[in-house]
Amino acid sequence: MAAAAGTMLTLISGEYKFAHAEKKEMKTKIALIRGEDRADGVQRAVRLLGINPVAGKKVLLKPNFNTADPFPASTHNDTLKALINELKSMGCRRITMGERCGPPDTADVLHAKEIYSLCRMLDVDLINFEELPADQWIRVRPEKSHWQDGFLVAKPVLDAECIVSTCCLKTHRYGGVFTMSLKLSVGITHKDDMSELHGAVSGNMRKMIAEINQVYSPSLIVMDGMEVFVDGGPMTGNKKRADLIIAGTDRVAIDAVGLAVLKSLGSNPQVMNTKIFSQEQIARAVELGLGVAGVDRIEIVSDDQGKEYAEKLTNILRKEG
Repeated sequence: MAAAAGTMLTLISGEYKFAHAEKKEMKTKIALIRGEDRADGVQRAVRLLGINPVAGKKVLLKPNFNTADPFPASTHNDTLKALINELKSMGCRRITMGERCGPPDTADVLHAKEIYSLCRMLDVDLINFEELPADQWIRVRPEKSHWQDGFLVAKPVLDAECIVSTCCLKTHRYGGVFTMSLKLSVGITHKDDMSELHGAVSGNMRKMIAEINQVYSPSLIVMDGMEVFVDGGPMTGNKKRADLIIAGTDRVAIDAVGLAVLKSLGSNPQVMNTKIFSQEQIARAVELGLGVAGVDRIEIVSDDQGKEYAEKLTNILRKEG
Protein backbone atom coordinates (compact mmCIF):
# COMPACT_ATOMS: atom_id res chain seq x y z
CA MET A 1 0.00 0.00 0.00
CA ALA A 2 1.37 3.44 -0.95
CA ALA A 3 1.49 5.78 2.03
CA ALA A 4 3.29 9.00 2.74
CA ALA A 5 6.64 8.62 4.50
CA GLY A 6 6.18 9.07 8.23
CA THR A 7 2.41 8.59 7.98
CA MET A 8 0.81 5.55 9.61
CA LEU A 9 -2.09 3.86 7.86
CA THR A 10 -4.46 1.71 9.87
CA LEU A 11 -7.62 0.00 8.69
CA ILE A 12 -10.42 0.48 11.22
CA SER A 13 -13.91 -0.90 10.53
CA GLY A 14 -13.14 -1.01 6.82
CA GLU A 15 -12.09 2.65 6.67
CA TYR A 16 -8.64 4.21 6.57
CA LYS A 17 -7.48 6.54 9.30
CA PHE A 18 -4.23 8.48 9.27
CA ALA A 19 -1.87 9.46 12.05
CA HIS A 20 -0.01 12.77 12.09
CA ALA A 21 3.36 12.68 10.32
CA GLU A 22 6.75 14.13 11.18
CA LYS A 23 8.14 17.15 9.35
CA LYS A 24 10.81 16.24 6.81
CA GLU A 25 14.15 17.77 7.72
CA MET A 26 16.45 16.31 5.05
CA LYS A 27 17.35 18.03 1.78
CA THR A 28 15.67 16.95 -1.43
CA LYS A 29 16.99 17.17 -4.99
CA ILE A 30 14.92 18.81 -7.72
CA ALA A 31 16.14 18.31 -11.30
CA LEU A 32 15.59 21.17 -13.74
CA ILE A 33 16.10 20.86 -17.49
CA ARG A 34 15.79 23.78 -19.91
CA GLY A 35 15.02 23.22 -23.57
CA GLU A 36 12.21 22.91 -26.11
CA ASP A 37 12.29 19.12 -26.63
CA ARG A 38 9.87 17.38 -24.27
CA ALA A 39 11.12 13.84 -24.83
CA ASP A 40 14.72 14.88 -24.29
CA GLY A 41 13.79 17.01 -21.28
CA VAL A 42 11.82 14.27 -19.52
CA GLN A 43 14.62 11.76 -20.02
CA ARG A 44 17.35 14.15 -18.85
CA ALA A 45 15.38 15.36 -15.82
CA VAL A 46 14.57 11.85 -14.58
CA ARG A 47 18.13 10.63 -15.12
CA LEU A 48 19.59 13.71 -13.43
CA LEU A 49 17.90 12.64 -10.20
CA GLY A 50 20.10 9.54 -10.14
CA ILE A 51 17.39 7.25 -8.78
CA ASN A 52 15.32 4.35 -10.07
CA PRO A 53 12.27 3.79 -7.85
CA VAL A 54 10.30 1.90 -10.53
CA ALA A 55 12.54 -1.04 -11.50
CA GLY A 56 10.64 -4.33 -11.29
CA LYS A 57 7.46 -2.62 -10.04
CA LYS A 58 3.94 -2.12 -11.31
CA VAL A 59 3.51 1.64 -11.76
CA LEU A 60 0.31 3.67 -11.44
CA LEU A 61 0.77 6.78 -13.58
CA LYS A 62 -1.32 9.79 -12.53
CA PRO A 63 -1.61 12.57 -15.17
CA ASN A 64 -3.39 15.95 -15.04
CA PHE A 65 -6.60 15.60 -17.05
CA ASN A 66 -8.85 18.07 -15.22
CA THR A 67 -10.36 18.82 -18.64
CA ALA A 68 -9.40 18.14 -22.26
CA ASP A 69 -8.31 21.74 -22.80
CA PRO A 70 -4.88 21.96 -24.44
CA PHE A 71 -1.63 22.14 -22.47
CA PRO A 72 -0.90 23.62 -19.97
CA ALA A 73 -4.53 23.00 -18.98
CA SER A 74 -3.93 19.26 -19.25
CA THR A 75 -0.91 16.98 -19.54
CA HIS A 76 0.60 17.09 -23.02
CA ASN A 77 0.41 13.72 -24.76
CA ASP A 78 4.05 14.04 -25.82
CA THR A 79 5.03 14.30 -22.16
CA LEU A 80 3.05 11.15 -21.40
CA LYS A 81 4.74 9.28 -24.24
CA ALA A 82 8.19 10.41 -23.13
CA LEU A 83 7.56 9.54 -19.48
CA ILE A 84 6.06 6.13 -20.30
CA ASN A 85 9.02 5.29 -22.52
CA GLU A 86 11.46 6.38 -19.82
CA LEU A 87 9.69 4.30 -17.15
CA LYS A 88 9.92 1.28 -19.44
CA SER A 89 13.61 1.88 -20.03
CA MET A 90 14.03 1.98 -16.24
CA GLY A 91 12.64 -1.55 -16.04
CA CYS A 92 9.17 -1.10 -14.57
CA ARG A 93 7.05 -4.24 -14.74
CA ARG A 94 3.78 -2.73 -15.96
CA ILE A 95 2.22 0.74 -16.29
CA THR A 96 -1.40 1.62 -15.56
CA MET A 97 -2.67 5.15 -16.10
CA GLY A 98 -5.41 6.23 -13.68
CA GLU A 99 -7.44 9.43 -13.53
CA ARG A 100 -10.72 11.06 -12.57
CA CYS A 101 -11.47 14.26 -14.46
CA GLY A 102 -13.85 17.08 -13.73
CA PRO A 103 -16.09 18.90 -14.17
CA PRO A 104 -16.44 17.08 -17.57
CA ASP A 105 -17.02 13.31 -17.58
CA THR A 106 -13.74 11.43 -17.42
CA ALA A 107 -14.59 9.22 -20.42
CA ASP A 108 -15.29 12.30 -22.55
CA VAL A 109 -11.94 13.84 -21.59
CA LEU A 110 -10.05 10.60 -22.27
CA HIS A 111 -11.67 10.33 -25.70
CA ALA A 112 -11.04 14.00 -26.56
CA LYS A 113 -7.37 13.67 -25.63
CA GLU A 114 -7.07 10.34 -27.50
CA ILE A 115 -5.81 8.62 -24.35
CA TYR A 116 -7.48 5.30 -25.14
CA SER A 117 -5.57 5.01 -28.42
CA LEU A 118 -2.35 6.29 -26.81
CA CYS A 119 -2.54 3.59 -24.13
CA ARG A 120 -3.18 0.89 -26.72
CA MET A 121 -0.26 2.10 -28.81
CA LEU A 122 2.14 2.12 -25.83
CA ASP A 123 0.74 -1.06 -24.21
CA VAL A 124 -0.37 0.75 -21.07
CA ASP A 125 -3.43 -0.18 -18.98
CA LEU A 126 -6.00 2.52 -18.23
CA ILE A 127 -8.37 2.98 -15.28
CA ASN A 128 -11.15 5.54 -15.42
CA PHE A 129 -11.63 6.10 -11.68
CA GLU A 130 -15.07 7.58 -12.34
CA GLU A 131 -16.26 4.20 -13.62
CA LEU A 132 -15.10 2.24 -10.55
CA PRO A 133 -17.85 0.45 -8.59
CA ALA A 134 -18.71 1.60 -5.07
CA ASP A 135 -16.59 -1.09 -3.40
CA GLN A 136 -13.51 0.33 -5.17
CA TRP A 137 -13.79 3.62 -3.28
CA ILE A 138 -12.41 3.86 0.26
CA ARG A 139 -13.44 6.59 2.68
CA VAL A 140 -10.47 7.94 4.59
CA ARG A 141 -10.60 10.21 7.61
CA PRO A 142 -7.20 11.76 8.31
CA GLU A 143 -6.72 13.09 11.81
CA LYS A 144 -7.27 16.84 12.29
CA SER A 145 -8.68 17.11 8.80
CA HIS A 146 -10.66 20.07 7.49
CA TRP A 147 -12.89 17.60 5.63
CA GLN A 148 -16.18 17.15 7.49
CA ASP A 149 -16.29 13.37 7.13
CA GLY A 150 -13.11 12.52 5.27
CA PHE A 151 -13.13 11.82 1.53
CA LEU A 152 -13.37 8.89 -0.88
CA VAL A 153 -10.18 7.66 -2.55
CA ALA A 154 -9.92 5.35 -5.57
CA LYS A 155 -8.76 1.99 -4.20
CA PRO A 156 -6.22 1.40 -7.02
CA VAL A 157 -4.28 4.37 -5.64
CA LEU A 158 -4.18 2.90 -2.14
CA ASP A 159 -3.20 -0.51 -3.50
CA ALA A 160 -0.53 0.78 -5.91
CA GLU A 161 2.95 -0.65 -5.59
CA CYS A 162 4.53 2.49 -7.07
CA ILE A 163 3.00 5.83 -8.08
CA VAL A 164 4.44 8.24 -10.64
CA SER A 165 2.69 11.57 -11.16
CA THR A 166 3.02 14.17 -13.88
CA CYS A 167 1.60 17.65 -13.42
CA CYS A 168 1.42 20.97 -15.21
CA LEU A 169 2.62 24.32 -13.85
CA LYS A 170 -0.18 26.87 -13.59
CA THR A 171 -2.24 29.20 -11.47
CA HIS A 172 -5.76 28.35 -10.30
CA ARG A 173 -8.41 31.06 -10.39
CA TYR A 174 -11.02 29.12 -8.38
CA GLY A 175 -9.42 29.23 -4.96
CA GLY A 176 -6.45 26.91 -5.24
CA VAL A 177 -4.07 29.80 -6.14
CA PHE A 178 -1.83 27.29 -7.96
CA THR A 179 -2.21 23.76 -9.29
CA MET A 180 0.87 21.58 -9.51
CA SER A 181 1.81 18.32 -7.76
CA LEU A 182 -0.21 18.76 -4.54
CA LYS A 183 -3.43 19.68 -6.29
CA LEU A 184 -2.97 16.83 -8.76
CA SER A 185 -4.22 14.60 -5.94
CA VAL A 186 -7.76 15.94 -6.27
CA GLY A 187 -8.07 13.53 -9.22
CA ILE A 188 -7.82 10.48 -6.94
CA THR A 189 -10.96 11.50 -5.03
CA HIS A 190 -14.63 10.93 -5.85
CA LYS A 191 -16.68 13.54 -7.71
CA ASP A 192 -19.19 13.49 -4.87
CA ASP A 193 -16.59 15.15 -2.65
CA MET A 194 -16.05 18.10 -4.97
CA SER A 195 -19.03 20.11 -3.73
CA GLU A 196 -17.46 20.22 -0.26
CA LEU A 197 -14.02 21.07 -1.62
CA HIS A 198 -15.21 23.85 -3.93
CA GLY A 199 -17.65 25.10 -1.32
CA ALA A 200 -14.59 25.98 0.73
CA VAL A 201 -13.14 28.46 -1.78
CA SER A 202 -13.04 31.25 0.79
CA GLY A 203 -12.23 28.96 3.69
CA ASN A 204 -10.23 25.74 3.88
CA MET A 205 -9.99 24.61 0.25
CA ARG A 206 -6.22 24.89 0.03
CA LYS A 207 -5.70 23.07 3.32
CA MET A 208 -8.10 20.33 2.19
CA ILE A 209 -6.11 19.91 -1.03
CA ALA A 210 -2.95 19.31 0.99
CA GLU A 211 -4.76 16.82 3.25
CA ILE A 212 -5.69 14.57 0.31
CA ASN A 213 -1.97 13.98 -0.20
CA GLN A 214 -1.69 12.03 3.07
CA VAL A 215 -3.07 8.90 1.45
CA TYR A 216 -0.12 8.21 -0.86
CA SER A 217 3.44 9.20 -1.67
CA PRO A 218 4.66 9.35 -5.28
CA SER A 219 7.96 7.68 -6.09
CA LEU A 220 8.58 10.16 -8.91
CA ILE A 221 7.05 13.47 -10.01
CA VAL A 222 7.59 15.09 -13.41
CA MET A 223 6.28 18.62 -13.97
CA ASP A 224 5.95 19.98 -17.50
CA GLY A 225 6.77 23.69 -17.50
CA MET A 226 7.29 24.19 -21.22
CA GLU A 227 4.46 26.71 -21.03
CA VAL A 228 2.70 27.89 -17.87
CA PHE A 229 -0.42 29.80 -16.89
CA VAL A 230 0.82 32.81 -14.90
CA ASP A 231 -2.76 33.93 -14.25
CA GLY A 232 -6.17 32.35 -14.67
CA GLY A 233 -6.19 28.58 -14.96
CA PRO A 234 -6.77 25.74 -14.65
CA MET A 235 -8.50 25.45 -18.06
CA THR A 236 -7.49 28.74 -19.71
CA GLY A 237 -5.31 31.63 -18.68
CA ASN A 238 -2.49 34.02 -19.45
CA LYS A 239 0.33 31.90 -20.82
CA LYS A 240 4.10 32.34 -20.88
CA ARG A 241 6.90 30.10 -22.11
CA ALA A 242 9.38 28.72 -19.62
CA ASP A 243 10.84 25.74 -21.57
CA LEU A 244 11.27 23.65 -18.42
CA ILE A 245 10.94 20.06 -17.30
CA ILE A 246 11.21 19.64 -13.52
CA ALA A 247 11.48 16.33 -11.67
CA GLY A 248 11.75 15.17 -8.07
CA THR A 249 10.20 13.02 -5.38
CA ASP A 250 8.96 15.68 -2.94
CA ARG A 251 5.62 17.36 -3.68
CA VAL A 252 6.27 20.37 -1.46
CA ALA A 253 9.65 21.00 -3.09
CA ILE A 254 8.23 20.57 -6.61
CA ASP A 255 5.46 23.09 -5.93
CA ALA A 256 7.87 25.49 -4.21
CA VAL A 257 10.14 25.47 -7.28
CA GLY A 258 7.06 25.87 -9.49
CA LEU A 259 6.02 28.95 -7.53
CA ALA A 260 9.55 30.31 -7.90
CA VAL A 261 9.13 29.88 -11.68
CA LEU A 262 5.86 31.84 -11.56
CA LYS A 263 7.55 34.60 -9.57
CA SER A 264 10.41 34.72 -12.07
CA LEU A 265 7.96 35.11 -14.96
CA GLY A 266 5.63 37.54 -13.21
CA SER A 267 2.29 36.24 -11.94
CA ASN A 268 -0.83 37.45 -10.17
CA PRO A 269 -0.84 39.19 -6.74
CA GLN A 270 -1.76 35.97 -4.88
CA VAL A 271 1.50 34.42 -6.11
CA MET A 272 3.75 37.47 -6.17
CA ASN A 273 2.74 38.93 -2.79
CA THR A 274 2.80 35.73 -0.70
CA LYS A 275 5.92 33.93 0.43
CA ILE A 276 6.16 30.45 -1.02
CA PHE A 277 6.05 28.55 2.27
CA SER A 278 3.20 30.79 3.46
CA GLN A 279 0.94 29.55 0.66
CA GLU A 280 -1.77 27.49 2.40
CA GLN A 281 -1.36 24.36 0.26
CA ILE A 282 2.34 24.25 1.09
CA ALA A 283 2.05 25.36 4.73
CA ARG A 284 -0.52 22.65 5.46
CA ALA A 285 1.51 20.01 3.61
CA VAL A 286 4.54 20.93 5.72
CA GLU A 287 2.47 20.64 8.91
CA LEU A 288 1.50 17.13 7.80
CA GLY A 289 5.10 16.11 7.10
CA LEU A 290 4.46 15.60 3.39
CA GLY A 291 7.59 17.38 2.22
CA VAL A 292 10.53 19.58 3.06
CA ALA A 293 9.98 22.12 5.80
CA GLY A 294 11.65 25.11 4.16
CA VAL A 295 13.50 26.59 1.20
CA ASP A 296 16.89 25.66 2.66
CA ARG A 297 15.94 21.99 2.21
CA ILE A 298 15.65 22.25 -1.57
CA GLU A 299 18.60 21.66 -3.90
CA ILE A 300 17.96 22.50 -7.56
CA VAL A 301 20.32 20.62 -9.87
CA SER A 302 20.68 21.11 -13.61
CA ASP A 303 23.00 20.60 -16.54
CA ASP A 304 24.80 23.24 -18.59
CA GLN A 305 21.67 24.50 -20.36
CA GLY A 306 19.74 25.10 -17.18
CA LYS A 307 22.35 26.07 -14.61
CA GLU A 308 21.86 29.82 -14.92
CA TYR A 309 18.08 29.56 -14.54
CA ALA A 310 18.44 27.04 -11.70
CA GLU A 311 20.59 29.59 -9.87
CA LYS A 312 17.98 32.28 -10.51
CA LEU A 313 15.27 30.11 -8.96
CA THR A 314 17.54 29.21 -6.05
CA ASN A 315 18.01 32.92 -5.34
CA ILE A 316 14.25 33.48 -5.43
CA LEU A 317 13.79 30.64 -2.94
CA ARG A 318 16.48 32.07 -0.66
CA LYS A 319 14.73 35.45 -0.59
CA GLU A 320 11.55 33.66 0.46
CA GLY A 321 13.20 31.94 3.43
